Amino acid sequence: MTPRTRLRRSLATSAVLLGLTSALAACGGDEPSDDAGASASASASASASADSSGDGRSGTIEAAGDGCGYYETGDAARDVELPPAEPTVSGSVTAVLHTNYGDLTLTLDADGKPCTVGSFVSLAEQGFYDETPCPRVTTYDTFGVLQCGDPTGLTSGGPGYLIPDEIDGTETYERGVVAMANADSANTAGSQFFLVYTDSDLAPDYTVFGTIDDAGLAVLDEIGEAGVEGGAQDGAPAQAVDIESVTIG
Repeated sequence: MTPRTRLRRSLATSAVLLGLTSALAACGGDEPSDDAGASASASASASASADSSGDGRSGTIEAAGDGCGYYETGDAARDVELPPAEPTVSGSVTAVLHTNYGDLTLTLDADGKPCTVGSFVSLAEQGFYDETPCPRVTTYDTFGVLQCGDPTGLTSGGPGYLIPDEIDGTETYERGVVAMANADSANTAGSQFFLVYTDSDLAPDYTVFGTIDDAGLAVLDEIGEAGVEGGAQDGAPAQAVDIESVTIG
């Protein structure tokens, strides 16, 4: 029986083994789960509550001018600088994930999701994703994703800041989509993302910010076919999947 998929990343150590247990949702549980929230670029004065899923940390994400507001949490898995509040990328941005399985070429929508793409590009250029494991894969008929982006490999790590959601409620997660995982509440995306290789039944709670090319999907199919450690359908990959580096442009 396929679970109601959720894809989350956990912000608190106590509320996390969401990643390699029942929470392995999009980085935390049995599905990607993050509540829908206001678009990060919706308005200069917009603000959204960011509650870190029971870790006792809360705050407000506020747009900076017409740009992006990033809420600092101070719990970075690797030290990085905050992305620019005013996005420095536009149009379609190419990002290549060089993995031990092969390359995954992504096309990112910087015009439609400027804050999310701006953050991803900033992290990639700072080497945040280099030599990091992808700690979760799911192999359900209606929920097939690979989740990456946590240097700790536990689905609980992040960049030390949160990204406001850039969603409008019409998001779908078909094969070939790249989207952000979160901490099971609005505006809690960080560095973790998931790559969809099987049309997935998810609530429209995760920012979709790019697509994967056909060659990359073939690599993801190979990863999915290798399965989950221990023969489960959701958990650590049976064969380790590592991002060796990321090239932008």
